[in-house]
Amino acid sequence: MFKRLFGAFLLCILWKISEMTAENKAHGNADDDELARAIQESLRMPSFPPCQPVQFLPRGYRICGGCHREIGYGHYLSCMETFWHPQCFRCRACGHLIRETEFSLSGIDPYHKTCYKELHHPKCDVCHEFIPTNRAGLIEYRAHPFWGQKYCPSHEHDRTPRCCSCERMESRSTRYISLGEGRSLCLECLDSAIMDTGDCQPLYHSIRDYYEGMNMRIDQQIPMLLVERQALNEAIEGEKEGHHHMPETRGLCLSEEQTVSSIHQRPKIGGNRVTKMRTCPQKLIRKCEVTAILVLYGLPRLLTGSILAHELMHGWLRLKGYQNLSPEVEEGICQVLSYMWLESEIMPTSTPCSSSYASSSSSLMPTSKKGGKSDIEKKLGEFFMHQIAHDTSPAYGGGFRAANAAVAKFGLRRTLDHIRYTGHFP
Repeated sequence: MFKRLFGAFLLCILWKISEMTAENKAHGNADDDELARAIQESLRMPSFPPCQPVQFLPRGYRICGGCHREIGYGHYLSCMETFWHPQCFRCRACGHLIRETEFSLSGIDPYHKTCYKELHHPKCDVCHEFIPTNRAGLIEYRAHPFWGQKYCPSHEHDRTPRCCSCERMESRSTRYISLGEGRSLCLECLDSAIMDTGDCQPLYHSIRDYYEGMNMRIDQQIPMLLVERQALNEAIEGEKEGHHHMPETRGLCLSEEQTVSSIHQRPKIGGNRVTKMRTCPQKLIRKCEVTAILVLYGLPRLLTGSILAHELMHGWLRLKGYQNLSPEVEEGICQVLSYMWLESEIMPTSTPCSSSYASSSSSLMPTSKKGGKSDIEKKLGEFFMHQIAHDTSPAYGGGFRAANAAVAKFGLRRTLDHIRYTGHFP
């Protein structure tokens, strides 16, 4: 009824406006002000408050934080200003539904409380327990700079074995092999370990071929022996001169006549230790500037080879008349040859970088075993290169970096010639 009356009233107003407009046009003497007053008087009626428009929200205005699709009007969860389908509220770590009343959040990602703790509170890679907090309530742990192995600080003092090759600590779930003399070897390093002098001969000759492939032929037949730590230490004491990397020396280029006990037969492994090791004393007679090369036994092939490459460079320098070199210069250039040999082994397509000694005789460089190394052995090789590059000692670390920069800029031949005449790097 009200709508009909209101409609009729509007029609009357519109009719009156049109009538007045026609009359003004006819007489031409009515102005706009009079027309406006007439409209205002005609519209005098009770005023009603304006109606608020009804807001219709779209059906999918809630977006699931899990699948990022519309939620609609079905069941949903609300958490941290984000909506979820119940079946989408899953742990970010394990992927299972979260049904507990208590859970943890990282940003907008939900986690089971136990999963969150395992993810953000690291476990020790040695004892497999959560790394404890210190007195300040902070999680404090040690981490190996290359392998990233995390462990409790207490394991540095509780006699937990550390591999003498790769430096990783023994896990409670995997036993290392004891080599005696306070040395242990992990199973990955053991897989390619060289245990006696006979086993090492092919590697030794391949490295001599590597030198020959760079026009650095070593004419003298220098004996090479694999020895225990005690024999190596005794040989060091018998040397009048020489620079040795402390606290652990793994190789030695002898210049004096000595009797050295070498490992004659590969030892057996039983009960997580080596047994039945046979050694043989050998009299070393000096026939040239180099008497013999000694290398510590029980190290992986790539580490043994890098030590041999280093010690052979000492021999090459002495045989070629390089005298009175400082430790930084002699050890630095020897480390460069060790690094280059490792690089050629784990990156067989590479050539001796920046070396003008490389010639058409590069076909003499050994290709056996290249390209057939396992990922584990390649990773070990990268670690041994990392050790050389990041050594902190002045002679071995600082010397290597200075020598490597010189070889990269001027080439190996020009660097060696400069060392011969000046005693230092260019």
